[in-house]
Amino acid sequence: MNTIPLDAQAAEAHLMNFLAIDGVTGHEAAIAAAVSAALQKVGVPAAAIRYDDANKRIPLPTETGNLIVTLPGTKAGPHLLFSTHLDTVPLCGGAKPIKKGDHIVTDGSTALGGDNRTGCAVLVALVETLLKHKLPHPPITLLFTVREESGLHGARELDPKQLGGAEMCFNVDGRLVSELIIGAVGQSNWNVEIKGKASHAGVAPEKGISATLVGALGLAEAHRQGWFGKVVQPSGNGTSNIGIFGGHEGKPAGDATNVVTDYAHLVGEARSPSADFAAAICEGYRAAFATAQSQVKDSGGAQAEVTFTTKAAYPPFNLAEDSPAVVRAKQAVQALGLEPTTVFSNGGLDANWLDKHGVPTVTIGAGQYEIHTVKEYVDVPEFVQGCRLAVLLSTLD
Repeated sequence: MNTIPLDAQAAEAHLMNFLAIDGVTGHEAAIAAAVSAALQKVGVPAAAIRYDDANKRIPLPTETGNLIVTLPGTKAGPHLLFSTHLDTVPLCGGAKPIKKGDHIVTDGSTALGGDNRTGCAVLVALVETLLKHKLPHPPITLLFTVREESGLHGARELDPKQLGGAEMCFNVDGRLVSELIIGAVGQSNWNVEIKGKASHAGVAPEKGISATLVGALGLAEAHRQGWFGKVVQPSGNGTSNIGIFGGHEGKPAGDATNVVTDYAHLVGEARSPSADFAAAICEGYRAAFATAQSQVKDSGGAQAEVTFTTKAAYPPFNLAEDSPAVVRAKQAVQALGLEPTTVFSNGGLDANWLDKHGVPTVTIGAGQYEIHTVKEYVDVPEFVQGCRLAVLLSTLD
């Protein structure tokens, strides 16, 4: 570890700089420009830095495409991809990083954005170290994605041809340097619109069809059948959740207590190590809402109109312990004097899509703690270790 010529102070300075720049999901132009400027300052030619057009395919307004950087190899070896994401969650807007001992924190009014400014700083520190000390390395591509936090969109819409034939990837987006994420669940989303019938809830409730009641009964039926929360069925396992129970355009389901609710909109998700089982969970919800539909009728026997749709959000993946990317990651962690552990994540990562694009991806840590909360902080020694790990990953024989 002591032989790695990393300038820890310079790496920390990159991190503090990036943490102070706003770049919530969908608004990555400023942080992308800062990363590009930092890379050029440490010696990357402007011609080696480009943006793709993934933002034109993302179904949400997105300021810029993914930032891609190419470093020619100085020795033979597998073409390596290092990735991270540019965006932060909205709670990080206006963050002001403060150094307290070994931690970087905020004043408690916002989240910090260590997820994933740590990754941005690690990759810049990696390049700075390689170029400053002329360390031999194979061809390297750097990928800084957009809109990871709002649906992995940048990685999803990436054209794999932009990666130059990368053979394996190391994605910086975690906490512990010794913890290697080598697999993750896939996710499918479900959406149900319920059109009931309004009536006066005091004078003639029997003439109405409550969309709220249909929705509530549907959720209760999904729970009764074992499809809600932690899901363990003979055909597989996973999780599910209802995230939104509302009305039109984000408004409440219903307008007043004296009116039978005529419309409800519910949005949920299903996750599983198996894409087929995630879809099966969604089908369990479909059946549950169909049962609920049949249970709620007006005095004339009419039922609500229920429209249920599902869509795959991202695919699952799971790398073998002896796959080249995992073996290389383990060797690098061991070279730091640490014992590597491999884990399977119940959350989606850019790695899900990078693997789908044909680049086996291991996600590594760099000191992110309490992410997506106002208690978020970066552990600086762990971050510096993450920088050293990146250098080792790029220079192993």
